[in-house]
Amino acid sequence: MKSLFTILSLILFSSFSNAQNKGFDQKLADSLGADDYGMKSYYLIILKKGKAEITDKAKKAELMKGHMDNINKLAKDGKLIVAGPMAEKNDNNYSGIFILDAKTKEEAESLVLTDPSVKSGIFDMEIYKWYGSAALPFYLKSHDKISKIKF
Repeated sequence: MKSLFTILSLILFSSFSNAQNKGFDQKLADSLGADDYGMKSYYLIILKKGKAEITDKAKKAELMKGHMDNINKLAKDGKLIVAGPMAEKNDNNYSGIFILDAKTKEEAESLVLTDPSVKSGIFDMEIYKWYGSAALPFYLKSHDKISKIKF
């Protein structure tokens, strides 16, 4: 009797664990490159303080304007999914992050190197493959609707 209960419990549990999402949209999942869990691989870039010491304020301002322009271009091109600065100083000298939609680590690195603040050495980078929701690109469209000031 105990064995029969165990077998029935396993069958019942497995039917719940493989249950299909009733709101699943195959066309949307395919358009976003989602796997069966609604996830996909991205590249997480951690920007950290670089070795360059640029003391010319006008030059540094120009490079940071280029940094923001590049962020906007990568977002418009659908390559940059998330970006933002660290909210506070930290022991690792991390300055901010990017999450990029790139096929390879080499592609992600080449995208980051389009940033003049990285090329100049203001920022250095660490690159990691990261697994997250394939729906992340939708947040940028919502963000445009809630931000009063555009970068």
